[in-house]
Amino acid sequence: MSLAAVAALALSACHSAGPVAGGRPDATIVLVTAQTTVPPPSTPSTLGEEPDGGALSAPVSPFDTSSLAVIRLDPSLLRAVQDAANSAAADGVTLLITSGWRSRAFQQQLLDDAVQTYGSLAVARQWVATPDESHHVSGKAVDIGPAAAYGWMLAHSTQFGLCQVFANEKWHYELTADAEGQCPPLRTNAAG
Repeated sequence: MSLAAVAALALSACHSAGPVAGGRPDATIVLVTAQTTVPPPSTPSTLGEEPDGGALSAPVSPFDTSSLAVIRLDPSLLRAVQDAANSAAADGVTLLITSGWRSRAFQQQLLDDAVQTYGSLAVARQWVATPDESHHVSGKAVDIGPAAAYGWMLAHSTQFGLCQVFANEKWHYELTADAEGQCPPLRTNAAG
């Protein structure tokens, strides 16, 4: 029996069995043969955009290349965070990324959620920047954790060019130290 005959038989059997692919009548059946090229599974590096826009379900290592939240960070920022993580580990402190790069849509979702939580845009803005203002969207900001890492970062972050930016967010760091390792004055919060 020829390959075409096998394909026709298989397709007719599927058709007579009713809807396929989870009950979706619009699904397309693809016959996989030795000549068929099957694309590799999607990974963050092959996706144009993560469906969740960089959301992390749990803190990740700054060396984790499976998430766009990490690999879309500015390369200089990522290197600095990785260097800090190595140094922290030598001191017995775990340093993880709790939030990194974010899509504009995800940043807007966070802002919308904060408005619901705090009851007004003005109060929400103290904690969450707009997509136009957030440095997470450009990959130039990172939130670190766990809480045990905050003290270590406060004492050592400038050695890596990293600065806490907002007084109310001891987890938010950007690569803003000057050549002498001095950070700009802390801003009160994300609103200013």
